[in-house]
Amino acid sequence: MTRTDLELLRAHVDGDRDAFGELFARHRDRLWAVALRTMGNPEEAADALQDGLISAFRRADGFRGDAAVTTWLHRVVVNACLDRIRSNKVRAADALPDDLEEHAGRGALSTSDDAATPEQAASDSEQRAVVLDALRTLPEEQRAALVLVDMEGYGVAEAAEILECAVGTIKSRCARGRARLAPLLGVLRAPEVTPPTPGNPPGPSAVPSTDPSRGPPRRPA
Repeated sequence: MTRTDLELLRAHVDGDRDAFGELFARHRDRLWAVALRTMGNPEEAADALQDGLISAFRRADGFRGDAAVTTWLHRVVVNACLDRIRSNKVRAADALPDDLEEHAGRGALSTSDDAATPEQAASDSEQRAVVLDALRTLPEEQRAALVLVDMEGYGVAEAAEILECAVGTIKSRCARGRARLAPLLGVLRAPEVTPPTPGNPPGPSAVPSTDPSRGPPRRPA
């Protein structure tokens, strides 16, 4: 019988040497995606993920059970990322790993695993790089909120639980982050169609929208 996350964590605390590894394997891909997108650098993301897992491994006996185990794991990893960003002032622009899609979550900014053509694959890769480069310009708190809500698809309430802050704080951080990203990501928006007028047939607008209220661009599925 498959053990639940809570059963695995309790088994780890009780001395089961395999339980924590099984728990991590179950959530590895999404934890890695969060770390990579928050750090914007695969090497730093790997270090932050390792820091978080060591912390979770050692502090498992302090888990209070007031949140889901997966929420707690994400909280520990995100905090490890934020600690590393604050201490190192990470502004790296390393090349993205080729297997980013393999580890990516399925949030609003994720792309399809199977591109229709090589040209589409190249376009998706370029857009992904633009998004992550833009995310690196945000303050760490706004970046973490947007990664969880807009890229990983968490609800605002769950993101607030992971980051241990109020729902209103998450909404505010997302709004401010989207407003800052809008001018940087305007090039990725679908062209807007101008309403037809006499002598002016319908067609795309010359200037892409950067309305912050519409949030970051959402890539085609």
